[in-house]
Amino acid sequence: MSFTPVKSVKTRINRSELFVPGSKPDLFEKASTSNADIICLDLEDAVAPQDKEAAKQNVIKALNNHDFGNKTISVRINGLDTHYCYRDVVDLMELGGERLDLIMIPKVGVPEDVYAIDMLVTQIEDKISRSKKIGFELIVETSMGITNLDKILTGSKRIESLHFGYADYAASVRMRTTNIGGSNEDYSILTDEKDGKRLTHWNDMWHYPISKMTTIGRAHGLRIIDGPFGDFSDPDGYRSHAKRTAILGCEGKWAIHPSQVDLANDIFTLPKVEVEKAKNIIEAMKKAQETGSGAATLNGKLIDAASIRQAEQIIEQTKLIETLSK
Repeated sequence: MSFTPVKSVKTRINRSELFVPGSKPDLFEKASTSNADIICLDLEDAVAPQDKEAAKQNVIKALNNHDFGNKTISVRINGLDTHYCYRDVVDLMELGGERLDLIMIPKVGVPEDVYAIDMLVTQIEDKISRSKKIGFELIVETSMGITNLDKILTGSKRIESLHFGYADYAASVRMRTTNIGGSNEDYSILTDEKDGKRLTHWNDMWHYPISKMTTIGRAHGLRIIDGPFGDFSDPDGYRSHAKRTAILGCEGKWAIHPSQVDLANDIFTLPKVEVEKAKNIIEAMKKAQETGSGAATLNGKLIDAASIRQAEQIIEQTKLIETLSK
């Protein structure tokens, strides 16, 4: 390991993050009683321009009066390239009370984007003597954001998590697709002919940005959260996509419909068989070390110190979910 340690940010369960348009306050109660780990009240893409102000007032009212239970509450503000942004921050902070936990900043492209919001939030926290410090969620959804990601994460110490925005990223790099997540039959390879046949293998066109986001984000100790899957009538597609991103290092996924919440919770709760395997690895290595060996075999496979680190993070994440879910 490097002599420079990586410290993780504030611990939260973030398996599922349910998005609710601020313009639809009738849905707030349903979100509150769902199994979502985090509720994100949206002021940005899910709200039409003519409804922006009313949506913000709905959210402020809910932050003051609605019982969200013990759920983490986030609000996605409008982008820094809009005139809504600064008023979103000021009004939410000054009028929304203490219930708000996180602010989600969309389309982050440079560290100054995050620094600007931090400046506003810090000044307001000081002015109103807010007792609970606001954390930041960042959405990476442009070629600029992906390119500048390592520098962006130096923009504020409030950053807790990174999220991937599929549709805006696809538009940014001019991908020839209208899918929000999922697959595309044109992103595939054709095998050489064998026995008169050639097979088509579909590939994951989102692998690069997700992999880069997990690698750089983890180097800063952040939670990495997969973004939306647009077809909420396709639970199998959601599961398939979420499993791929979980393998790459994501620890949660957006739910743009209540039906996706339990899917996310299930996929991003580690399977019992993997938890048991991790416990067996630690036990086997403990016995090996007692005999002076730095490696061991378990079920015919080599395990060593790196295996312990893999096992420990699986067990740690499982304990976190069990503890905070109670």
